[in-house]
Amino acid sequence: MSEAAKKEAGQNRSVLNLDWLIKLRWASVIGQLATIFGVYGLLGIHLPMFLLLLIVGVEAGSNIAVSLWYRRHPDGVKEWHLASLMSLDVVFLTLLLFCTGGPENPFAMLYLVNIALAAVALQSQWTWMLVALALIAFGLLPFVDYNDLPISDLSAEDQESVQQQGRWVAFGVTAVFIVHFLWRITETLARRESELSAAQQISARQKQLAALATITAGAAHELATPLGTIALVAKELERNLSNDDFRETSVEDLHLIREQVARCRRILDQMGGSFGRSAELGLEETSVSELLAEAMLGMRSKPSVKVEVSAEAKRTSLVLPAQALSQALRALITNAQDASQDAPVIVRANIQAKRVLVEVLDRGVGMSEDVLSRVFEPFFTTKAPGLGMGLGMYLTRAVIESLGGGLTIESISGEGTRVCVDLPTTVDLQTIPEYLRGEDV
Repeated sequence: MSEAAKKEAGQNRSVLNLDWLIKLRWASVIGQLATIFGVYGLLGIHLPMFLLLLIVGVEAGSNIAVSLWYRRHPDGVKEWHLASLMSLDVVFLTLLLFCTGGPENPFAMLYLVNIALAAVALQSQWTWMLVALALIAFGLLPFVDYNDLPISDLSAEDQESVQQQGRWVAFGVTAVFIVHFLWRITETLARRESELSAAQQISARQKQLAALATITAGAAHELATPLGTIALVAKELERNLSNDDFRETSVEDLHLIREQVARCRRILDQMGGSFGRSAELGLEETSVSELLAEAMLGMRSKPSVKVEVSAEAKRTSLVLPAQALSQALRALITNAQDASQDAPVIVRANIQAKRVLVEVLDRGVGMSEDVLSRVFEPFFTTKAPGLGMGLGMYLTRAVIESLGGGLTIESISGEGTRVCVDLPTTVDLQTIPEYLRGEDV
């Protein structure tokens, strides 16, 4: 999972936990009021009602404030907000115990509710902070002048009975709070995780569809040139049929058609071969010379292409998706031929700082600033209708950048264009998209 996804998941978890914490605090307020009035009315024990109701009222007011803030800022919940709110609850519980018998009050075990909830809702550092706060608060109660429970006028037997009843009620309340709310939070988190898993599966399918679209668009772009050549040669053959002396030129044209049809066949085979292959087939060990030779397959003879490979580049071994990269380089060289008209195209390759630098230079008319700013846009082309789809540069840059490389273009109007490809000599399989690895799409 990426860092952004982890951050988003943590944000969603905090929002969910705050929602349940607000409900828990309302239940706590209701339980505290029921206990206070129950002890006062049923057992006849005179408690400091004003102080107790004041503490519970402040607790309820804080929960109202938190609820209003949460409605206005549902996406602003942070984990420290939860930790602060739970710490405040520890303080409220300590004040209630201070007014009702201090550490001798059996409801002191309610500290465990906050600790158990923190263990589920917070990270370890916040949980241990809350544990330390609860230990300090409970540990200080014996050393302060807390209010004793007003049961001294009861007999020793009645006092013990009241204490036992209090412990039983406190244990029951603690157990119910812990089991009910932790079960509900765990159930809700499991449902959220299931929804997240389903969303991740949908995202993976969308990426696979995008990969399929890229492969299809690349194949369509690759097929455009040989099919255009076939159409042009077929038209010339049709014209030559009316002449008597057409045998020699027609044989050449037929040979060219066969070459272009074979090229179309290779493109379709490559497209089909990218489905269902194992990941290991995505990366190949090759050399710069072999890579450029693969890129030159099916290239037209005019204008000529002059390939210059430095001695160091010839000695350097490359590990990368050779097929995908050769297609990308072929698109650059084809564009340079289209721009050069009669002038030769120069392809240079060398090694610098363990990276491959491939330059493609043409002596065409160059590009204006407006064209240069839009050259990587999909479906943007300066060619006549039917001669280009405007996907070559877009797909080429996508492939090169996915391999950890870069593509830059320098062009001077009236003088020509220089395209520079910068690539690592070794590509990590896990950093490239699935459709370049050769994995199932």
